[in-house]
Amino acid sequence: MSGEEAPRLTHFDEAGRAAMVDVSAKAETARTATARGRVVMKPETLALIQAGQMGKGDVFGVARLAGIMAAKKTSDLIPLCHPLMLSKVAVDLVAVGPDAIEIEATVKLKGQTGVEMEALTAVTVAALTVYDMCKAVDRGMRIEDVRLVHKDGGKSGEYRGA
Repeated sequence: MSGEEAPRLTHFDEAGRAAMVDVSAKAETARTATARGRVVMKPETLALIQAGQMGKGDVFGVARLAGIMAAKKTSDLIPLCHPLMLSKVAVDLVAVGPDAIEIEATVKLKGQTGVEMEALTAVTVAALTVYDMCKAVDRGMRIEDVRLVHKDGGKSGEYRGA
């Protein structure tokens, strides 16, 4: 690596044990993260969702709420995540083509650590909620391509993914 120091995993102490990162010396900055994913299903399943004919109710509305709630609970699910005072969580679900729902979550705060995990958790739980609400008619649904597409703020600055 031509004199450059290799990146270091931050969630381990000097002895190699899992540890929560100490962010107390970091400055509070505006931070945002956006994640995306999709649920692929039979066209008939998507048609039922769009027609409001799924037996468990409004799939998009319930999944949106589940994603927002999940972002707020990320530190309860991921062992070394800091509990955060989120200032905004937006979860959007959009039908794409005849057989998929695209999910996007954006999370914001002013704080000492980023919100990538909260955005990824929101997308994942929203996708799981779609699956749960529709599994009676389509057990073959697939949750795909969950990824971070944008993050900004903090020492590492901006990241843009695909």
